[in-house]
Amino acid sequence: MCKAARCMEVSLTWPVRKENVVALQRAEIRIVRWMCGVKLKDRLSSKELRERLGIDDIALVLQQNRLRWYGHVLQKDYDDLVKKCMEYEVQGSRPRGRPKRTWRAVV
Repeated sequence: MCKAARCMEVSLTWPVRKENVVALQRAEIRIVRWMCGVKLKDRLSSKELRERLGIDDIALVLQQNRLRWYGHVLQKDYDDLVKKCMEYEVQGSRPRGRPKRTWRAVV
Protein backbone atom coordinates (compact mmCIF):
# COMPACT_ATOMS: atom_id res chain seq x y z
CA MET A 1 0.00 0.00 0.00
CA CYS A 2 1.42 3.40 -0.95
CA LYS A 3 2.06 6.09 1.63
CA ALA A 4 -0.72 8.37 0.33
CA ALA A 5 -3.35 5.60 0.50
CA ARG A 6 -2.27 4.69 4.03
CA CYS A 7 -2.57 8.33 5.11
CA MET A 8 -6.07 8.43 3.63
CA GLU A 9 -7.16 5.50 5.82
CA VAL A 10 -5.63 6.87 9.00
CA SER A 11 -6.89 10.40 8.32
CA LEU A 12 -10.41 9.39 9.35
CA THR A 13 -9.41 9.42 13.00
CA TRP A 14 -6.55 11.90 13.44
CA PRO A 15 -6.73 15.69 13.16
CA VAL A 16 -4.96 16.47 9.90
CA ARG A 17 -2.34 19.21 9.96
CA LYS A 18 -1.80 21.64 7.14
CA GLU A 19 1.59 20.09 6.29
CA ASN A 20 -0.02 16.63 6.06
CA VAL A 21 -2.60 17.91 3.57
CA VAL A 22 0.09 19.67 1.53
CA ALA A 23 2.20 16.49 1.42
CA LEU A 24 -0.82 14.47 0.26
CA GLN A 25 -1.64 17.06 -2.41
CA ARG A 26 1.93 16.97 -3.71
CA ALA A 27 1.91 13.19 -3.91
CA GLU A 28 -1.52 13.22 -5.56
CA ILE A 29 -0.61 15.71 -8.27
CA ARG A 30 2.63 13.84 -8.98
CA ILE A 31 0.60 10.66 -9.51
CA VAL A 32 -2.02 12.49 -11.60
CA ARG A 33 0.66 13.94 -13.86
CA TRP A 34 2.21 10.49 -14.24
CA MET A 35 -1.19 8.95 -15.08
CA CYS A 36 -1.87 11.62 -17.73
CA GLY A 37 1.64 11.37 -19.16
CA VAL A 38 2.18 15.10 -18.63
CA LYS A 39 5.45 16.77 -17.65
CA LEU A 40 5.77 19.98 -15.64
CA LYS A 41 7.15 21.77 -18.68
CA ASP A 42 3.83 21.11 -20.50
CA ARG A 43 2.37 23.75 -18.12
CA LEU A 44 -1.07 22.19 -17.60
CA SER A 45 -2.85 23.11 -14.38
CA SER A 46 -3.58 20.55 -11.69
CA LYS A 47 -7.27 21.41 -11.84
CA GLU A 48 -7.37 20.68 -15.58
CA LEU A 49 -5.63 17.32 -15.10
CA ARG A 50 -8.00 16.32 -12.29
CA GLU A 51 -10.99 17.20 -14.49
CA ARG A 52 -9.50 15.11 -17.30
CA LEU A 53 -9.36 12.09 -14.96
CA GLY A 54 -12.63 12.92 -13.21
CA ILE A 55 -11.21 13.00 -9.67
CA ASP A 56 -11.60 15.46 -6.79
CA ASP A 57 -8.95 17.27 -4.77
CA ILE A 58 -7.47 15.14 -2.00
CA ALA A 59 -8.40 17.70 0.70
CA LEU A 60 -12.05 17.47 -0.32
CA VAL A 61 -11.94 13.67 -0.32
CA LEU A 62 -10.41 13.69 3.18
CA GLN A 63 -13.19 15.94 4.45
CA GLN A 64 -15.92 13.79 2.88
CA ASN A 65 -14.46 10.57 4.35
CA ARG A 66 -14.14 12.15 7.79
CA LEU A 67 -17.75 13.30 7.74
CA ARG A 68 -18.94 9.88 6.53
CA TRP A 69 -17.13 8.17 9.40
CA TYR A 70 -18.53 10.71 11.89
CA GLY A 71 -22.04 9.93 10.64
CA HIS A 72 -21.48 6.22 11.29
CA VAL A 73 -20.23 6.96 14.82
CA LEU A 74 -23.27 9.12 15.59
CA GLN A 75 -25.59 6.24 14.64
CA LYS A 76 -23.92 3.78 17.04
CA ASP A 77 -25.42 2.82 20.41
CA TYR A 78 -24.43 4.81 23.49
CA ASP A 79 -22.66 1.81 25.04
CA ASP A 80 -20.41 1.33 21.99
CA LEU A 81 -16.70 1.85 22.71
CA VAL A 82 -16.09 4.16 19.73
CA LYS A 83 -18.97 6.43 20.71
CA LYS A 84 -17.75 6.52 24.32
CA CYS A 85 -14.29 7.56 23.11
CA MET A 86 -15.78 10.37 21.03
CA GLU A 87 -17.60 11.79 24.06
CA TYR A 88 -14.73 11.29 26.54
CA GLU A 89 -13.35 14.44 28.18
CA VAL A 90 -9.73 14.25 29.34
CA GLN A 91 -9.23 15.42 32.93
CA GLY A 92 -6.33 17.59 34.03
CA SER A 93 -4.61 20.66 32.72
CA ARG A 94 -3.21 21.14 29.26
CA PRO A 95 0.46 21.86 28.64
CA ARG A 96 1.65 25.40 27.96
CA GLY A 97 1.30 26.91 24.53
CA ARG A 98 -1.25 26.70 21.82
CA PRO A 99 -3.77 23.87 22.30
CA LYS A 100 -3.46 20.94 19.93
CA ARG A 101 -6.10 20.69 17.26
CA THR A 102 -8.75 18.16 18.19
CA TRP A 103 -10.51 15.82 15.80
CA ARG A 104 -13.87 17.33 16.71
CA ALA A 105 -12.59 20.82 15.80
CA VAL A 106 -11.48 19.52 12.39
CA VAL A 107 -14.90 17.99 11.66
